[in-house]
Amino acid sequence: MEDEIATTMNEPLDRMVNEVIVLDTETPIVYIGKLVEYTDRVFSLVDAEMHDCRDGHANKEVYLAGASLNGVPVNRREVVVMRSVVISVSRLADIVVE
Repeated sequence: MEDEIATTMNEPLDRMVNEVIVLDTETPIVYIGKLVEYTDRVFSLVDAEMHDCRDGHANKEVYLAGASLNGVPVNRREVVVMRSVVISVSRLADIVVE
């Protein structure tokens, strides 16, 4: 039963492999990058940015809208993010900019 649940939960992530995604955390830190692999413990991103929203004037939503329109300002060739710190995962292309 647990394997079934894990498989069901991973299906949306399977569709995001090789896509540019956003990993949102409970902290002001957000990760944007190409998802190349994930496990039950980590997400592996390449051509990524780790951005601390405390460093600028924009909140996460404004920052992500800018990244969606202007592209990802890469500051990491590769980054591994613990799944335990991630509260949501979405494709950068799914960010709604109005």
